[in-house]
Amino acid sequence: MLPISSSVSIPDQEIEIHAIRSQGAGGQNVNKVSTAIHLQFDIRASSLPPFYKEELLKLRDHRVSADGVITIKAQQHRTQERNREDALERLRLLIQSVAIPRKKRRPTKPTKGSQNRRIEGKKRQGRVKALRRTLDES
Repeated sequence: MLPISSSVSIPDQEIEIHAIRSQGAGGQNVNKVSTAIHLQFDIRASSLPPFYKEELLKLRDHRVSADGVITIKAQQHRTQERNREDALERLRLLIQSVAIPRKKRRPTKPTKGSQNRRIEGKKRQGRVKALRRTLDES
């Protein structure tokens, strides 16, 4: 069981975990030991409450595919167990992040003073550039 909150948790059967070989440096150990973890979690087929499912499917994240499967690859640590814990923790944090309500943006307008300062700066820059121009000798 992966606890998400006090009332929500994910059974282990819903999380698919595969051990694969890591990428990058590490010499012989990387070439022969499957220490990286490839975790997959199907949002639609899960037992999560509908609120979590909707929010996760709306999420614009590279880890969530178009068909609603979360894919996490953990290969930062040297041992398979540490990578497994890391992948599960990242899944838990991703699911918890959708439960936090986002603040609605309140559009603001620039103040009159800031508008005037911006225009004055543009005029000043225009005058500097005007002085750099060559004069037409007729």
